[in-house]
Amino acid sequence: MLAFLSSTSRPSLRLSDFSNKHLCKTKRGSSLLVARGSFTPSTWERVVLGRRRFSGGSGSSLRVRATATAGVSLIKPKQTGDKFLDLCINTIRFLAVDAVEKANSGHPGAPMGQAPMAFTLWDKFLRFNPKNPDWVNRDRFVLSSGHGSMLLYALLYLYGYDRPTIEDIKQFRQLGSCTAGHPENFLLPGVEVTTGPLGSGVAQAVGLAMAEAHLAAMFNTPEEKLVDHYTYFIMGDGCAQEGVASEASSLAGHLRLGKLIGFYDDNKITIDGHTDLSFSEDVAARYEAYGWQVIKVSNGNEDLAAIEQAIKAAKNDITRPSLIVVSTLIGYGSPNKADTHDVHGAALGADEVRATRENLGWTYPPFEVPDEALKHFRRKIQEGARLEHEWTELFGRYKNKHPDQAALFERMVIRKEKSPGWEKALKDCAAKTGAMATRQVSGAMLNALASVMPEIIGGSADLAPSNNTLLKGFGDFSRHNYKAKNLRFGVREAAMTAITAGIKLHGTGLFPYCATFLIFTDYARGMLRLAALSEAGITFVTTHDSVGLGEDGPTHQPIEQLASLRAMPNLYMFRPCDANECAAGYALSIKHDDKVVLLALTRQKTNKLDTSSYDGALRGAYVVSDNSPSGAHPDVILIGTGSEVDVVMEAADQLRTNDGMKVRVVSMPCMELFEEQDAGYQESVFPSVVPRSRRVVCEAATSFGWSRYADHFVCIDRFGASGKGPDLMKFFGITPTNVVEKARGAVGKGL
Repeated sequence: MLAFLSSTSRPSLRLSDFSNKHLCKTKRGSSLLVARGSFTPSTWERVVLGRRRFSGGSGSSLRVRATATAGVSLIKPKQTGDKFLDLCINTIRFLAVDAVEKANSGHPGAPMGQAPMAFTLWDKFLRFNPKNPDWVNRDRFVLSSGHGSMLLYALLYLYGYDRPTIEDIKQFRQLGSCTAGHPENFLLPGVEVTTGPLGSGVAQAVGLAMAEAHLAAMFNTPEEKLVDHYTYFIMGDGCAQEGVASEASSLAGHLRLGKLIGFYDDNKITIDGHTDLSFSEDVAARYEAYGWQVIKVSNGNEDLAAIEQAIKAAKNDITRPSLIVVSTLIGYGSPNKADTHDVHGAALGADEVRATRENLGWTYPPFEVPDEALKHFRRKIQEGARLEHEWTELFGRYKNKHPDQAALFERMVIRKEKSPGWEKALKDCAAKTGAMATRQVSGAMLNALASVMPEIIGGSADLAPSNNTLLKGFGDFSRHNYKAKNLRFGVREAAMTAITAGIKLHGTGLFPYCATFLIFTDYARGMLRLAALSEAGITFVTTHDSVGLGEDGPTHQPIEQLASLRAMPNLYMFRPCDANECAAGYALSIKHDDKVVLLALTRQKTNKLDTSSYDGALRGAYVVSDNSPSGAHPDVILIGTGSEVDVVMEAADQLRTNDGMKVRVVSMPCMELFEEQDAGYQESVFPSVVPRSRRVVCEAATSFGWSRYADHFVCIDRFGASGKGPDLMKFFGITPTNVVEKARGAVGKGL
């Protein structure tokens, strides 16, 4: 027999107390205890209980342990009770199990536990066209628990997307495969956003939902709802613990994004083990406090009807986002590893795969999909085509009634073409902008763009007046006005960045930007990296870009940020010196949908150079001043960025006047962009006859990274200090005098 022995006088639990769901109750209490898996004489010691404690009638806690005698095992999992539904769900499970096993790498447990909820959603509710993954009005699905990527790959294959194929699935996690270890949007149609860093998918899903709400407000009429779709996501315990998900969920509740529906896979396991090691909060209560509708499904392993009813309830309430808390068993069906961290991040192993097949009654060999199940899944191909056809007919009626709005929709949303007037607006703005802080120039540029680009939308992390990012006359995006264009992110830099990436990856032509102080990109860095990796070409506006910001002191003064951002792939770190270069920075972002452009802007005033160049800045670096005679080379090259271009220009004047030197001044707003230019252009800016030993860089930040261009630096390689901006520049030696001394030393050594 199997007996449960308590350490108190509470009643013991017996095998006869178990139902076919493996649930039992104390005789005097109401708490459920779930016995996970099937137990045999050789494995009883490995029994894992779904709840290590349960309450007796008085509410006290009982500790239990299991003992067994030969010949006794618990009955196999009931599953859904419907053979065909079990066939479909297990098809998803075993594609995941087999792919992870073949790769000997991955996370099989999450797909095994999440398969019932994912199947119910995709099969009964999700609107999509497998043969046109970019259909504008499709529902969006985000797997925030991206380690369970094989769940998504299995769904895409089974429901008829062209990729992944079964061969792609067999190449899971292999070099060159589209079925990467975590879902990547640029590798595989149907993957809406790249996930993996936990919580990031939740935040990007909020961005997708905000994009839907904004476009619906822009284009829909009472009769024609061109934009009318839901955003769904699945999150896990890790997502619930990461701050970025909390930040974004708080904002989503505040905005009442009613067409955002999340599933919380409440399996209480992370890599370390059971979550009670470090996590005991009531996630449902937290989301209720955020303003979400919270719906609970107590048996997400088997009760598909409850999952279906929960989704219906979520869709019926469009006044607030919904979180469906689904209690599941990680690694469902694995007799020895279910409900353990062993099934979280490693293959089951050959023996456990065989045992799981037997336990769930799966008789098919690896990667084989039953014809009956595949036929059922693939019906979505015809259904998706019908849904898109119905939408196309709706758009035809819309065009007849609202031709101007329809033309805008076609340009912006369908063709994703930018407004034809954007470049003229930037150049005109630059022409009439004089000496001022580049953050002020940026604010003027944004408003110039907003006047001609209805696709623009963005905001700041509670710093809009300081960042100069408010679009005048366009209102605040809120639960009362989704059509407005000023996004108020609050003090949530990480969520802001992920949300902005989500808006971009909505794929409907929006031009989103976000903003904060340069120093606070440290809060946003993980999501900024993810945006760059995802090829989500967002515009990231940062201000207060050096010690020149002044009295706020070293906590707010960026030193190493410029260098570290330059090290990030697929990101242009752009530090303009004046209006012409600032216009070029925005132009760079508009022209590159696949690259993040980060603008680093000053608090203090900079001059507008007569020789600065929009076109030159778009090549990353260019000559702004050179007194060398025709055919001659300079004695020294001075390199500056941002506000320090003024410093090196003044130093050059002194060297020419006092020392008779031939001096070239190079403005280098974007190192990465310059490195993309051809060798001939690079040579024209930095002739090899003027070696690094005769070049001086001046930037009010760390010298790290500049050694590829110069041997001499007027930089800051320590943390800042509190004081007035001009005083700090002098204190740290960011002065023309210091540049002059470095140049004299360089020429003396180099000639």
